[in-house]
Amino acid sequence: MQRSLFFLVILGSALLVALAWAENPQVPITESGVVAHGPVRVGNLPPVIAPADNPQTSAKILLGKKVYFDTRLSKDNTVSCATCHDPSKGWSDSGPTSKGINSQMGGRRSPPVVNAAHSRLQFWDGRAPTLEEQAKGPIQNPIEMGNTHDAMLRTLNDIPGYVTEFKSVFGTSPITVDQVAQAIAAFERTVVTTDSPFDRFVQGDVSALTPLEKQGLEIFNGKGHCSACHWGGQLSDGRFHNLGVEPIEPGKPDEGRRAVTKSERDFGAFKTPTIRDVAARAPYLHTGKEQTLEDVVRLYNRGGGPEDANLDPMMLPLGLSETEIKALVAFMTRAMTSTNPEVADVKPIPAAELPK
Repeated sequence: MQRSLFFLVILGSALLVALAWAENPQVPITESGVVAHGPVRVGNLPPVIAPADNPQTSAKILLGKKVYFDTRLSKDNTVSCATCHDPSKGWSDSGPTSKGINSQMGGRRSPPVVNAAHSRLQFWDGRAPTLEEQAKGPIQNPIEMGNTHDAMLRTLNDIPGYVTEFKSVFGTSPITVDQVAQAIAAFERTVVTTDSPFDRFVQGDVSALTPLEKQGLEIFNGKGHCSACHWGGQLSDGRFHNLGVEPIEPGKPDEGRRAVTKSERDFGAFKTPTIRDVAARAPYLHTGKEQTLEDVVRLYNRGGGPEDANLDPMMLPLGLSETEIKALVAFMTRAMTSTNPEVADVKPIPAAELPK
């Protein structure tokens, strides 16, 4: 009798589930609304919030743009912020890693400036907590700009045009390192993706994505497990993961996040980059070793790189077919590319137009 009652309960529960499914059948993400899926909803970016001690003004943004494109911040007047974070190259460079003064090659690829305003931590290893702190680093890095803060300030304070503009924006003189960093950060907070086919699709334009791109979006949020780390409006969790990427120099692994946290569990872990505008940023990963987006997808499809004792547990073989790889790459290539002029159409300020 008890066994019969047990099976009746199970049968009744199954019928209730079946009825609920009939009333609320699951539908593809592209039909039910992409914003409802993922560990944190994926979709449009929220507005950028500037820190209280560095409010945005049009004059400060323009000043920051000038400094961003000015090679005079470097020791030999050859390298600017834009050298490694070029608007025409997805706000990164042509890689594989970045080139500084005297043609020195850095140990990592330049992370993109685009949407950096939405990142909690800066650099591949997250060692800078703000855009302002990040802006100070390359100036005195011996491989990048190869300068010192003091020497850079002497240069800027000897340029009357800059002295006038900085005093107009900040109200004081002489120019300080913090002011330079704040101006650059103010400009970088305008380099934000606000319009792409994906954004228009999220806002309700179902024609914004092609059928193949819609399939790619389904894979991105499903079988491809991309949204496990690439979520939110930024399409990045802002965290650090070890993908088993081969080091640039064999036998010399890059410790990554461990250099900051000193924790062994962070060895070889690097910050999740945004997928936004990713098609413009080849080659890929912090090493620049993956030449195409398809190469990156295949790395994930294999479950990561060579055997790595600290491989992120989420790096597992995906079993994607060639058709599914094609669809996923199609989604990331066009659907995630912005068209707003603040990102797509920014041109360098010619040296002749910089302050004298």
